Amino acid sequence: MKILFIGDIFGEIGRKALKNSMPGLITTYNPDFCIANGENAAGGRGITYNTAQEIFDCGIDAITMGNHTWARKEILRIIDSGIRIIRPANFPRGVPGKGRMVVEKNGIRLGVINLHGRIYMDQPVDCPFQIVDRELSYLKGQADYILVDFHAEATSEKIAMGYYVDGRVSCVLGTHTHVQTADEKILENGTAYISDVGMTGPADGVIGVDKELILKKFTLGLPVQHEPAKGRAQINAVIITINEEKNKLSEIKRISNIIKI
Repeated sequence: MKILFIGDIFGEIGRKALKNSMPGLITTYNPDFCIANGENAAGGRGITYNTAQEIFDCGIDAITMGNHTWARKEILRIIDSGIRIIRPANFPRGVPGKGRMVVEKNGIRLGVINLHGRIYMDQPVDCPFQIVDRELSYLKGQADYILVDFHAEATSEKIAMGYYVDGRVSCVLGTHTHVQTADEKILENGTAYISDVGMTGPADGVIGVDKELILKKFTLGLPVQHEPAKGRAQINAVIITINEEKNKLSEIKRISNIIKI
C-alpha cells in the first residue's frame, strides 16, 4: 500500500505544478492514496472552494491545512459542507471543521489527522500531544492506517511528535516551513517520519514569495505585501510504502522536482 503526500501547495504556480506533475507521479508510484497540504493554495494564503476543487481534480483525496486555515473567509462557508478538507485538530474547541477524517478506497481505510505546532507559532492552539491522543482514540477501529500532518515551525517539536506516536500511526509528516528536509526515516517502532515535506510552488522565491519583496523587508525593515514569486515551479512530496502483510512501513522516499509551467 502506498501513500503520496504533497507538500504545501503555494498559489497558482503550486496548483499548476500539481496538475502537471500528478499524472507522472501516479504512473511512477501508483499510490493508493494522495493527500496534500493546501493551506496556501489560494494566492499563497488560505484556500477557496475553487482552488480546492482544482486540487481534488488532480487526483488528491484529502486536503490538510495549517496556520492560514482562516485566511480566506470563504472557508467558513464550506469547511462543514462535507468537502474533504480538515483543519488542525488542536484549534480551540468550537471552531468550524474537523481535525481528522477517514478516506476509504478499495476496502482500505486511511485516517488523516492534522495538527498545529505551538513553538514559534503565533496562533493559540491546544497541546498537540494531548490532542493527538484524543484523535487516535476517536479513530480506534475506524482506520487501517493513520497519517499525521504536523504543521509546525520547530524541528524539535516535530521530531518529538514523531517519537511520541511512533508505533501508533503509520507516518508523521511535517509541513509549514516550505523547505524539504533530508531526515526521512522509519522510526524504531515502525512509523515513517520527515521533519518537512517541503513546498509545491515557486522555485525561485523565498519560501514561495517574490524574493525582491522579502529582500526589501530584510534589508530595510519595511512592511511589504507578500506576492507569490514567478518563474519556475517545484514539487516536493514523499511516497510512503507499507507492507500490508506485515503491517509495517518499508520505505519513505522524498520527491523533489523542478517543473517548467
